[in-house]
Amino acid sequence: MLYVAAALVVLIGLAHSILGERYILIRLFRRELPPLFGGVEFTRNTLRFAWHLTTVLAFGIAALLVQLTGPADAKALTLTLGITLLASGFLPLLFTRGRHLAWVVLFASGGLCVAWAIS
Repeated sequence: MLYVAAALVVLIGLAHSILGERYILIRLFRRELPPLFGGVEFTRNTLRFAWHLTTVLAFGIAALLVQLTGPADAKALTLTLGITLLASGFLPLLFTRGRHLAWVVLFASGGLCVAWAIS
Protein backbone atom coordinates (compact mmCIF):
# COMPACT_ATOMS: atom_id res chain seq x y z
CA MET A 1 0.00 0.00 0.00
CA LEU A 2 2.82 2.42 0.78
CA TYR A 3 4.36 1.83 -2.64
CA VAL A 4 1.07 2.83 -4.25
CA ALA A 5 0.85 5.86 -1.96
CA ALA A 6 4.41 6.83 -2.94
CA ALA A 7 3.63 6.46 -6.64
CA LEU A 8 0.53 8.61 -6.25
CA VAL A 9 2.51 11.32 -4.45
CA VAL A 10 5.14 11.30 -7.23
CA LEU A 11 2.40 11.55 -9.86
CA ILE A 12 0.66 14.43 -8.12
CA GLY A 13 4.01 16.22 -7.76
CA LEU A 14 4.74 15.81 -11.47
CA ALA A 15 1.22 16.88 -12.42
CA HIS A 16 1.48 19.89 -10.13
CA SER A 17 4.71 21.10 -11.74
CA ILE A 18 3.92 20.29 -15.37
CA LEU A 19 0.28 21.37 -15.44
CA GLY A 20 0.85 24.30 -13.10
CA GLU A 21 3.65 25.63 -15.28
CA ARG A 22 1.60 25.20 -18.43
CA TYR A 23 -1.83 26.35 -17.30
CA ILE A 24 -1.31 28.59 -14.28
CA LEU A 25 2.14 30.16 -14.08
CA ILE A 26 2.45 31.04 -17.76
CA ARG A 27 -0.97 32.74 -17.70
CA LEU A 28 -0.26 34.43 -14.39
CA PHE A 29 2.98 35.86 -15.73
CA ARG A 30 1.10 37.54 -18.60
CA ARG A 31 -0.56 39.77 -16.03
CA GLU A 32 1.03 42.71 -14.33
CA LEU A 33 2.79 41.52 -11.19
CA PRO A 34 4.08 43.67 -8.36
CA PRO A 35 7.80 44.38 -8.51
CA LEU A 36 9.51 42.90 -5.48
CA PHE A 37 13.07 43.76 -4.51
CA GLY A 38 13.55 45.92 -7.58
CA GLY A 39 11.71 44.08 -10.30
CA VAL A 40 8.98 41.89 -11.65
CA GLU A 41 11.53 39.22 -12.61
CA PHE A 42 12.21 38.55 -8.93
CA THR A 43 8.46 38.21 -8.36
CA ARG A 44 8.13 35.72 -11.24
CA ASN A 45 11.10 33.66 -10.11
CA THR A 46 9.90 33.59 -6.51
CA LEU A 47 6.48 32.34 -7.63
CA ARG A 48 8.12 29.75 -9.87
CA PHE A 49 10.43 28.31 -7.20
CA ALA A 50 7.64 28.31 -4.62
CA TRP A 51 5.38 26.47 -7.07
CA HIS A 52 7.93 23.78 -7.90
CA LEU A 53 8.98 23.39 -4.27
CA THR A 54 5.78 21.39 -3.84
CA THR A 55 7.05 18.80 -6.30
CA VAL A 56 10.45 18.45 -4.63
CA LEU A 57 8.75 17.99 -1.27
CA ALA A 58 6.34 15.45 -2.81
CA PHE A 59 9.32 13.42 -4.05
CA GLY A 60 10.84 13.50 -0.56
CA ILE A 61 7.56 12.31 0.96
CA ALA A 62 7.38 9.51 -1.60
CA ALA A 63 10.92 8.43 -0.69
CA LEU A 64 9.95 8.36 2.98
CA LEU A 65 6.89 6.26 2.21
CA VAL A 66 9.03 3.73 0.35
CA GLN A 67 11.49 3.60 3.27
CA LEU A 68 8.62 2.96 5.67
CA THR A 69 7.79 -0.30 3.87
CA GLY A 70 10.74 -1.86 5.68
CA PRO A 71 12.15 -1.46 9.14
CA ALA A 72 12.12 2.25 9.93
CA ASP A 73 15.61 3.54 10.63
CA ALA A 74 15.66 7.07 12.10
CA LYS A 75 19.03 7.91 10.52
CA ALA A 76 17.96 6.80 7.05
CA LEU A 77 14.68 8.70 7.32
CA THR A 78 16.50 11.80 8.54
CA LEU A 79 19.01 11.50 5.70
CA THR A 80 16.12 11.43 3.22
CA LEU A 81 14.63 14.53 4.85
CA GLY A 82 18.01 16.26 4.74
CA ILE A 83 18.51 15.50 1.06
CA THR A 84 14.97 16.71 0.33
CA LEU A 85 15.63 19.97 2.18
CA LEU A 86 18.96 20.46 0.39
CA ALA A 87 17.32 19.81 -2.98
CA SER A 88 14.58 22.27 -2.03
CA GLY A 89 17.22 24.88 -1.24
CA PHE A 90 18.50 24.82 -4.79
CA LEU A 91 15.20 26.16 -6.14
CA PRO A 92 15.32 29.63 -4.56
CA LEU A 93 19.08 29.73 -5.02
CA LEU A 94 18.83 29.11 -8.76
CA PHE A 95 15.53 30.81 -9.61
CA THR A 96 16.26 34.03 -7.72
CA ARG A 97 20.05 33.88 -7.97
CA GLY A 98 20.24 33.73 -4.20
CA ARG A 99 18.25 36.91 -3.61
CA HIS A 100 15.40 35.06 -1.87
CA LEU A 101 16.96 33.82 1.35
CA ALA A 102 14.87 30.67 1.75
CA TRP A 103 17.85 28.74 0.37
CA VAL A 104 19.91 29.64 3.45
CA VAL A 105 17.35 28.13 5.83
CA LEU A 106 16.71 25.08 3.63
CA PHE A 107 20.44 24.40 3.26
CA ALA A 108 21.03 24.88 6.99
CA SER A 109 18.20 22.57 8.04
CA GLY A 110 19.06 20.01 5.36
CA GLY A 111 22.73 20.11 6.28
CA LEU A 112 21.94 19.61 9.96
CA CYS A 113 19.75 16.62 9.11
CA VAL A 114 22.43 15.06 6.91
CA ALA A 115 25.13 15.72 9.51
CA TRP A 116 23.05 14.04 12.22
CA ALA A 117 22.20 11.11 9.96
CA ILE A 118 25.80 10.35 9.05
CA SER A 119 27.19 10.86 12.56
